[in-house]
Amino acid sequence: MTYQTISVTEDGGITTVALNRPEVMNALSTQMRAEVLDALRLAGKTARVIVLTGTGRAFCSGQDLGDRAKIAEIDLERTLRDEYEPLLRALMDCPVPTIAAVNGAAAGAGANLALACDVVIAAESASFIQAFTRIGLMPDAGGTYWLPRQVGFARAMGAMLFADRISARQAADWGMIWEAVPDADFPAHIAARARTLATGPTVAYRGVKKALRQSFSNDLEAQLALEAQLQGACGQTRDFMEGVVAFLDKRPAAFEGR
Repeated sequence: MTYQTISVTEDGGITTVALNRPEVMNALSTQMRAEVLDALRLAGKTARVIVLTGTGRAFCSGQDLGDRAKIAEIDLERTLRDEYEPLLRALMDCPVPTIAAVNGAAAGAGANLALACDVVIAAESASFIQAFTRIGLMPDAGGTYWLPRQVGFARAMGAMLFADRISARQAADWGMIWEAVPDADFPAHIAARARTLATGPTVAYRGVKKALRQSFSNDLEAQLALEAQLQGACGQTRDFMEGVVAFLDKRPAAFEGR
């Protein structure tokens, strides 16, 4: 598949989707949203892990606001419902783990696109900005859902009202992201993290994702029932048998993803 605003590479079960409009800090245009959505849907059928990253000095600067003549014509409610929601749901419902490799600034909808991934790993020079109020808007693209669950109400409210820059290190300390990595180590670290997931027990990872996502709306009884159901499925996999045998043999498991 040939894309105009993103690049997609595949290597050993790892699909990397790179936002590729560095001249505008990978701002999200209608075309880019459609292309990322298409790439995610295709990769979800074949990959064992998906890495979402940016090209150049930014991860994503958020909604493309470059055309002043068309700003007044933008129907933000329709854009969010028809373009952002399917993209965010594709990340949330993706059957394989997703990693946001935040290589630089992640602002506005770009920050929240990263937060929709299963794991966020950032270079130490990267930053996160809920920049919406700087242009007279409120946060969207799932930010009001993800951020308070990750950092708590007080920090989410402050970040969204003041639109302050949050460094990668601060984001990691807050629990907003998984880890911040020195820039020099970032490419190799992302590759290693992706390889770990690509060679891991795919069905178990799918169970982790589903159980954690649903835990926000389930009561204890429903969550225990869901755990039992998902664990039952894991127990029927070749990976479970391999994991047990490898443990008893005191060797690394060779998971096949099934």
